[in-house]
Amino acid sequence: MHKSFLFTGSILGAIAVALGAFGAHSLKAIATPDTISVFETAVRYQFYHCFALLITGICAERFAGRWIRYAGISFITGIVLFSGSLYALAALQAAGKVGLGGIGILTPVGGLFFIAGWIALAAAFSSNRYKATSN
Repeated sequence: MHKSFLFTGSILGAIAVALGAFGAHSLKAIATPDTISVFETAVRYQFYHCFALLITGICAERFAGRWIRYAGISFITGIVLFSGSLYALAALQAAGKVGLGGIGILTPVGGLFFIAGWIALAAAFSSNRYKATSN
């Protein structure tokens, strides 16, 4: 499982860089400052949680059990829901679309997944299932 978290975190990090560059260069020409702020928030939280996912993948070597898996899955789900909904919101705003079709409700749900991921990571670290390694 840890390799999939490392791989996914790396790919999502690359996507965050590409989206950040798009936001810094192309989006500013077509969007309002409020829309750009929403987009930048999505990129920032995606980056934060890509790093959290990479840490989770690295720590999966030492911390066995379901909590480490829950943490990784929660971070991925949070990125998709939180950042994804903000990207969609920014795209709709930039395109001048008024109806958002309920996309906004996904953002706080994604935020809850981020929180759940951090709590699951803490639970994994406090678990007695630490895998000792020989030096």
